[in-house]
Amino acid sequence: MSLTDGLVLTIVNTVICLALPKVLSMVLVKKTKQDTSPVIVSDSQEISSNVTVYPYSLG
Repeated sequence: MSLTDGLVLTIVNTVICLALPKVLSMVLVKKTKQDTSPVIVSDSQEISSNVTVYPYSLG
């Protein structure tokens, strides 16, 4: 394999590695938006949570 072939394969591999995750995330987001229905949360329900506060925390 010559130097030119190696450079071309490296550039093609870089483009695919950068573009493929973005394309997949766009396709999967569109697919999940179509599959899910909106969730309605009632205001009458109270949600309680127990949060442990440590001495060094700001909250």
